[in-house]
Amino acid sequence: MSELSEQNPDKQSADNQDKQHYRYLVFIGRFQPFHAGHKAVIDEALKRSDEVIMLIGSANLPRSLRNPFSVTERAAMIKGAYSAADAARIHCVGLDDALYNDTRWLQYVQAGVKSVTGDLQTDIGLIGHSKDSSSYYLSLFPNWASVSVPNYHNLSATPIRDSYLMGATPTPERTPESTRKVLNDFKKTDDYHQLHEEADFIDKYKRQWESAPYPPTFMTADALIVQSGHILLVERRSMPGRGLWALPGGFLNPKETLFDACIRELREETRLKVPEAVLRGSCHSQHTFDDPYRSARGRTITQAFYFQLKNDPKGLPKVKGGDDAAKAFWLPLAELDATMIFEDHYAIITKMVGL
Repeated sequence: MSELSEQNPDKQSADNQDKQHYRYLVFIGRFQPFHAGHKAVIDEALKRSDEVIMLIGSANLPRSLRNPFSVTERAAMIKGAYSAADAARIHCVGLDDALYNDTRWLQYVQAGVKSVTGDLQTDIGLIGHSKDSSSYYLSLFPNWASVSVPNYHNLSATPIRDSYLMGATPTPERTPESTRKVLNDFKKTDDYHQLHEEADFIDKYKRQWESAPYPPTFMTADALIVQSGHILLVERRSMPGRGLWALPGGFLNPKETLFDACIRELREETRLKVPEAVLRGSCHSQHTFDDPYRSARGRTITQAFYFQLKNDPKGLPKVKGGDDAAKAFWLPLAELDATMIFEDHYAIITKMVGL
């Protein structure tokens, strides 16, 4: 052992880790879109491992301003940036979100890795940036080694995505050719034009608050109504999320409680044929949902109220869409589809109903 190593065993340990080679290295991200910074991490992973597992987050969600690209499109961006030989060493696996449930998310990560490795006890490491959200998840898997990579030129997907959805073309300095090809093809689709329209709407929406002394925080209330294995949903009439399914709800008025706002919005959007006294007496629980990125409109916290209506041999109460809802309808819980549901409402439902 050298004199330096004897004096600084921590440095020797770090040096050994820097030289270690792995069977698999796992890179978790949303890659919306895949950019040169992401590629720098994969480049390092290919040097340090036999195979790379890309867990592509926010899978199985509807297209939105934050998540415009499918897993298939993101996988094409990633694999298309490499030679056939290197691409064969990269495994792209969709990873579902599990907002408000870290344990479920960890299960999803383990399942995604196991789908490639077949064994969670094999030689696995996690690779990611040391000074971003990756630092958090790198600490959640103590049985796997962690490889930290510096941020490449401080690149972030958010400004690339935002400018693209407003009509700009990503530059070669920030995105690989494979990404630009997918983005150019996507720009010709109806999905892009709908997102472009929504991006313009959100831009104008946020401009209304530019003169505020600090960024505003909005408060909403949502109603989760369940009866006889069915949930009451609405189809959104307007942007953002036009055409998607959502819980009935809306913004809090200045002189009402959250519970009163929930009842009012429920009435306005669904015309639910249940006496108000029965509704108020059927509230089972309530919960606050405050993921910072849950709404494209800005920081929006919602209070969701869970109502359990008694089974009725006469059937489900009549509903009719009104106000912001194009229609209201009862959906069997078995037919819930995350790819059709607005913002984080699917996560709210699964959290509160216990699905």
